[in-house]
Amino acid sequence: MEKNFKWSDESEPHKKRTKEIITKHPEIRQLIGRNPYTLLVIMLCVAVQVTLAYFLRDAPWWAIFAAAYAIGAFACHTLFVCIHECAHNLLFKNRTANTWSGILANLPLVFPSSVSFQKYHIKHHSFQGVEELDADMPFKWEAKLIDNSILGKALWLLFYPVFQLLRPMRLKEIAIWDKWTIINWIVQLTFMVAVVYFLGAKSTVFLLAAFFFSVGLHPLGARWIQEHYLTHGDQETKSYYGRLNTVNLNVGYHNEHHDFPSVSWDKLPKVKKIANSYYDTLGYHTSYTGLLFRFLFDKNLSVYSRVARANRGKVKVTPEAVIPAVKMIETEKV
Repeated sequence: MEKNFKWSDESEPHKKRTKEIITKHPEIRQLIGRNPYTLLVIMLCVAVQVTLAYFLRDAPWWAIFAAAYAIGAFACHTLFVCIHECAHNLLFKNRTANTWSGILANLPLVFPSSVSFQKYHIKHHSFQGVEELDADMPFKWEAKLIDNSILGKALWLLFYPVFQLLRPMRLKEIAIWDKWTIINWIVQLTFMVAVVYFLGAKSTVFLLAAFFFSVGLHPLGARWIQEHYLTHGDQETKSYYGRLNTVNLNVGYHNEHHDFPSVSWDKLPKVKKIANSYYDTLGYHTSYTGLLFRFLFDKNLSVYSRVARANRGKVKVTPEAVIPAVKMIETEKV
């Protein structure tokens, strides 16, 4: 098994394919746009989590963890996807409205993260694999700590949110604290104090468990492996074309999203349909459960199974979260 990340001298791999696809299929430009109805999804998922927390306040512990695994994890994961849409300004034209929508989606997720995610996620698109700019890249010590043991990888998935929380600290070129980050923290802490005070310990544990399951040791947690871990040779980004896209707002269409990040979640399958000749030739996944077990038991697959690079390319990052290849359609000043 490799004991280091796979090194690439090339810049992030999506810009070139985006140019090719948009040249061959200019009709994809019609798919670029926002979906304000995503706010309704946010409101529904927040309502589901708060309602469950209320009714589970006196439930037995087994029911709390069962509900967190079977229901809460799915609602939380969908809220993560909604925060992701907000980070790309794919709900409203007004950036502030997207930020507030992300803060609303953050509420059942216990820890304040939506505003910080907005800041570093856009860098991930433009500088995929560049450790000092891509918070999705694991630490070297993280990969070494986990190695390829089954227990280590299981614990890594279970506590994946903890590692995610630590990674932005290495992004020295991004200012983590600002006015909106503080607002996010104040709103989130107020919400959680209210949950603890009015609903009690069991409701709080339910929200915590649902949060950790949604991004951790759960079939949904395999999404993090699907997106950028080297499960198909040297191909850096993989999509997932399975049934869970229905409840996860098509988050599995990850190659399509990286190629066209200004297309909202509901139109990503149309991107694949139009440019099917490009995406059908790429490796992809159809089962999160199968991928979860493969990651745990395949000794050739570990936290090291990522591509790292220093080449930043000629990329301009904009607040609008439009990658250069797409923005080039609108202006030649990229």
